[in-house]
Amino acid sequence: MSESEPGTVTLNVRAAEKRDAGRGVARIPEMARRQLGVLSGDTVVISGEQTTVAKMWPADPAVPEHVVQIDGDTRANAGVHVGDSVTVRTKDKSSIREANTVTLSPPPSLTDAESRLAERVANKKLRNRPIRTGEQIRIEGVASDPFKVVETDPAGDVRISSSTTILVFDDGSGEGAGGRENTGDAETSGGAGRTRDGEGDLDPSPSGVTYEDIGGLDEELELVREMIELPLSEPELFQRLGVDPPSGVLLYGPPGTGKTLIARAVANEVDAHFVTVSGPEIMSKYKGESEEKLREIFERAREEAPTIVFFDEIDSIAGKRDDDADAEGRVVGQLLTLMDGLDARGEVIVIGATNRVDSLDPALRRGGRFDREIQIGVPDESGRTEILQVHTRGMPLADDVNVEKIASRTHGFVGADLDAVASEAAMAAIRKRPTDAEKRLEWNRDPKVTKADFDTALASVEPSAMREYVAESPNTDFSDVGGLENAKQTLRESVEWPLTYDRLFEVTNTEPPSGVLLYGPPGTGKTLLARALAGETDVNFVRVDGPEIIDRYVGESEKAIRKVFERARQAAPSIVFFDEIDAIAAARGENHEVTERVVSQLLTELDGMRENPNLVVLAATNRKDFIDPALLRPGRLDTHVLVPDPDLEAREKILEVHSRGKPLADDLDVTELAADLEGYTGADLEALVRDASMKAIREVATEYGPEEANERADDVVIERRHLEAAREEMDVE
Repeated sequence: MSESEPGTVTLNVRAAEKRDAGRGVARIPEMARRQLGVLSGDTVVISGEQTTVAKMWPADPAVPEHVVQIDGDTRANAGVHVGDSVTVRTKDKSSIREANTVTLSPPPSLTDAESRLAERVANKKLRNRPIRTGEQIRIEGVASDPFKVVETDPAGDVRISSSTTILVFDDGSGEGAGGRENTGDAETSGGAGRTRDGEGDLDPSPSGVTYEDIGGLDEELELVREMIELPLSEPELFQRLGVDPPSGVLLYGPPGTGKTLIARAVANEVDAHFVTVSGPEIMSKYKGESEEKLREIFERAREEAPTIVFFDEIDSIAGKRDDDADAEGRVVGQLLTLMDGLDARGEVIVIGATNRVDSLDPALRRGGRFDREIQIGVPDESGRTEILQVHTRGMPLADDVNVEKIASRTHGFVGADLDAVASEAAMAAIRKRPTDAEKRLEWNRDPKVTKADFDTALASVEPSAMREYVAESPNTDFSDVGGLENAKQTLRESVEWPLTYDRLFEVTNTEPPSGVLLYGPPGTGKTLLARALAGETDVNFVRVDGPEIIDRYVGESEKAIRKVFERARQAAPSIVFFDEIDAIAAARGENHEVTERVVSQLLTELDGMRENPNLVVLAATNRKDFIDPALLRPGRLDTHVLVPDPDLEAREKILEVHSRGKPLADDLDVTELAADLEGYTGADLEALVRDASMKAIREVATEYGPEEANERADDVVIERRHLEAAREEMDVE
């Protein structure tokens, strides 16, 4: 905390907590709160280039003593950015009166229906909030863009109460909420809300995205801010250091992780124009036209500097040059020339976004062009919690909804997936509305989204980062696997313990097993065990059938292996399961050249897995002797679990699993039956029970017509004779 006048403190601005966005809250550390003599809920005055009022709440004890956390609207109203200093002082309670009416001007993007909705919900969303004329204010759940406070009655600083009437109508200025009141000769910036489309035409509306709308990317956001805000705000600093400021930042990562969102948020927070260039829009069939479009965009960017030029899907116009792609080569060449010619003052900065970073031309990926490459990866559990807090901020959640628990169940989900989960949960709640008109009207007035609605949403939304590799979270668990207790315990220790007891492994400096091989006769339950393990640990399960990997073209099989592991790492924690691994990992020197290359690639990937303890490889085979020995050594598939033919006790448990819920006759004794079925595998026992069930169904179906047979469904009983008949038809050695 800096020294300041009595009754005031000087603090550094930091972005607000995700849940505080749009609430007009200033979170202040305990030492500053005592110095000011304010209590939670009191009004404080925040002064930067301009002055605004906010409601004081205590900051988390982990927040540094010199920091004040305020959201994007409060920062815009105070005329400051993240990292700036502000003075905070108390506001005399008698000088802030309750508002009778407050008139808001909607953002240009709002429809008449949405404006009427805003009037209905604004009082509830904005209650107890201090405001003043000319400020921007956000109404969560109505619009992402802010409203502008046009008039208050009485004038001056007022507080919205339950009796305040809030009116929403366009004041005819065309400014919406993007404008920021100016107290001097400074240029109106609207939070850097001056954006351009792909042709570079000025669009006065702000993007509406602030730092509080981005969850789980604090470190990445800080790197982007460092590369973009410093050159724009303090270009003379680079001149004193004798270096050129950064000219470009490349954001890369899987689709839906927030690359475009980060670019829009930074542009909205800094005082700069924002030019969005959609890659495919640049391309033209006429020679020279694509390059001309690029030159025009950079020329206008220089004229309107400071400017951020954002290339979305940059790989579509800047792929690797070769002899066959004449047009693409010219566009890449023009882009290189333009980036080399950027003004050294750093007033034009280029941001590129792609999910195919390796397809970019290497000449772009060097210092002086894209100076820094920032990976925007799949969020971890805490990141997913933040993202869900953002997307459920304006949602009326029931008491049984726990955002942290939902985050723990969504391994591999990116921001776009979690947005879809929140939307689907709301739709599930709407679908469950009462059918009675009066009750439906009552529900509409006070809707709730429950845990059951989120469960429905999670069942229908898949993690996009893993979709092409059939990632799933199986519903099977160990209770569905009869017997095999030793195998289950070994799998728990090898896979579940490193995820659950990570601290124990860290303290004892113990490396968890990196791979597990399940081997044994066909039909003993190896694949079922792998699925049940994934269900027990609630992690993503990626199944890879061995023969699917093999491709006749050189390099394609190895590429498929690399992509599987790359996606699994992005969606960690996850289990990669290779079924019939002997098909792709036979001993080298005795088989086809393709298999040898695949084995070599597998060895490389398995060796690299030590860096990621949240990734485990499971493999299954009934021909262990055929697998290359190098794969079976410690550090690779180092845990070998035999899945044998079931003994008597195991057969009993397997029969119990497969007969669960079936209408068995009294003369069927599972224990006695298991003793008669020596030599049967788990698959055999499942087939036996299924065939007996089919025989019982067949008797009723052939005797009666469909309608009467369905009516007699409750009378169907599976008798011992059905099992004996099924057993006679089965060929089990």
